[in-house]
Amino acid sequence: MDNQSTVTEFRLLGLSNFPEMQPLLFMSFLIIYLLILAGNLSIFVAELHLHTPMYFFLGNLACLETCYTSTILPRMLASLLTGDRTISVRGCITQFYFFGSLATTECSLLSMMSYDRYLAICKPLHYAALMNNKFCIKLVVGSWIGGFTSIAILIFMMSQLTFCGPNEIDHFFCDLTPIINLSCSNTHMLEVTAFIHSSIFTLPPFLLTLASYVCIISAILRIPSSTGRQKAFSTCSSHLIVVTIFYGTLVIVYLLSSSDALKDLNKVFSVFYGVLTPLVNPLIYSLRNKEVKEALRKTLLRIFVFDKNIDISR
Repeated sequence: MDNQSTVTEFRLLGLSNFPEMQPLLFMSFLIIYLLILAGNLSIFVAELHLHTPMYFFLGNLACLETCYTSTILPRMLASLLTGDRTISVRGCITQFYFFGSLATTECSLLSMMSYDRYLAICKPLHYAALMNNKFCIKLVVGSWIGGFTSIAILIFMMSQLTFCGPNEIDHFFCDLTPIINLSCSNTHMLEVTAFIHSSIFTLPPFLLTLASYVCIISAILRIPSSTGRQKAFSTCSSHLIVVTIFYGTLVIVYLLSSSDALKDLNKVFSVFYGVLTPLVNPLIYSLRNKEVKEALRKTLLRIFVFDKNIDISR
């Protein structure tokens, strides 16, 4: 140890080492990032005019996913454009802190949204009393605070690690497992803590979400109108597919990644929950909704139409 120098920066290997792939990857992820920003920011603006619990949760989800992807994609795009793949150890740990905190918060938000839909569909008479404004605000604030504080213990333990060997991270952003693999410190306690954290903040929200949608689908099947049943089932099944992909890839990466068969697929799974889910969520949750589209239309008219006397209520 005395003869080894301490590593002060890492090198992110990214998704591909082939130079000819870099322009294609840059353009692809730039387009994806712009679509994520446009979709989620549009929803966030539209939700400001829709004062119901469901839209309050959707607005927070849109804000969260804008921040979520912004922790990894700008750095990744800069690396693809300039070829500079280095990042300081402190910067790497900071990136993981924000990414991990926002991912934890999203798990809570998705479970709350599914519970909100469960109450609205299965307990309509009690919905207004149970999902009042104060309760919704408490849930959302608790999710944000819980996400950013729960990951702090991991960050503290990571900050105590020493890095004195290889400095190449075989990933496109600073994730937990690749950082641990480069440390020459004893990481057993950190790995146990990370497993416990992932188990607590991934599996229970997923099970709550799954249970909520099972009850919702069961209630939908009892709807007498085939048209209404088909429309409701289409929406809920879309929600469930996206949620399953998000949680499923999280579980594989953070709870099952020690398997040799899954190690090489970690980057692919990370693209699913880190990039593709924020891209699909605006379409699945909001942009198919008539009320959201109408609110967005009125907002855009207020912004781009200078005649203040225009009738935007039509």
